[in-house]
Amino acid sequence: MNSANDLSIGIDIGGTKILGGVVDSNGSIIDSERRDTPTEDGRKTIAEIAAVVKNLASRHPVTEVGVSIAGFMSKDRKRMETNPNISNLEGIEIHGELERATGLSVHLENDGNSAAWGEFKFGAGKNSNPMLMVTVGTGIGGGLIIDSKLLIGAFGTAGEVGHVAVKHGGEICGCGMRGCLEQYASGNALRRYVRGAIESTPARGASILAKGDGTVAGIEGAHITGAAREGDSIALAAFSEIGEWLGIGIAGFAAVLDPERVVIGGGVIDAGEILLDPIKSSLLRHSPMRSSHPMPEVVAAKLGNTAGLVGVADLARIT
Repeated sequence: MNSANDLSIGIDIGGTKILGGVVDSNGSIIDSERRDTPTEDGRKTIAEIAAVVKNLASRHPVTEVGVSIAGFMSKDRKRMETNPNISNLEGIEIHGELERATGLSVHLENDGNSAAWGEFKFGAGKNSNPMLMVTVGTGIGGGLIIDSKLLIGAFGTAGEVGHVAVKHGGEICGCGMRGCLEQYASGNALRRYVRGAIESTPARGASILAKGDGTVAGIEGAHITGAAREGDSIALAAFSEIGEWLGIGIAGFAAVLDPERVVIGGGVIDAGEILLDPIKSSLLRHSPMRSSHPMPEVVAAKLGNTAGLVGVADLARIT
């Protein structure tokens, strides 16, 4: 634990970028550095991460580093076992490699868990118990805080809410299973719904297509969000669809976990109430306790895309 200065480094490893930041005990980022994520040898990715850490550590007195990465983690938090977006790091002992390269203490954590801790300590989840985090981006991740502790689980995979099956025999998922929530309620699902609707009725897609390059393949989440804010029927229907599925998933989690608050993060929550409203409506309709107990509060995350970095830096500092 870094009691001398209350500073630690957080590293967020994504498929295209490595973002590092020096974080204080209030969750504020006081310095940062960004680099591209190498796509070939995983050792090069480790070297880039180490370079970011060394640069930040040369400017600030730190002894702990937290590293946030998507994928299924080993229970001992030494390795990322599987990650289709950064497969060159699969099986590499990231923890040990970085400790040897930097000379600092390293804490490795799943990105959904890291974001959950960040929102619990410094964001929309403060003072809630239990707290469930659902991150809705390209895929779906999450994390669970119970009694002010991050739940890891018996085998290190607690919080993988995107891979709970919600439809028997449904769409094939990147994890190899079928019917995962991620296939129906993620950013990828949002784009799939919209692209399919426009392909079937091209005349209705003019406003969304105009926001991109004019092609169906070029439609991105930001275009859909912008169109939804302008009242576009296809965009609104797509958000209603993923909100419906998220509500179904959250109702199932709530029946088991009984969270006080559910924090929705990730890029798709930029849509705000356009997404939150159908989630809340679906949750109410699918909850078995709706007539006898209060529903968990569903709120938007506050820390944006820095939640994972801030959260994992704090985990490294206090662990």
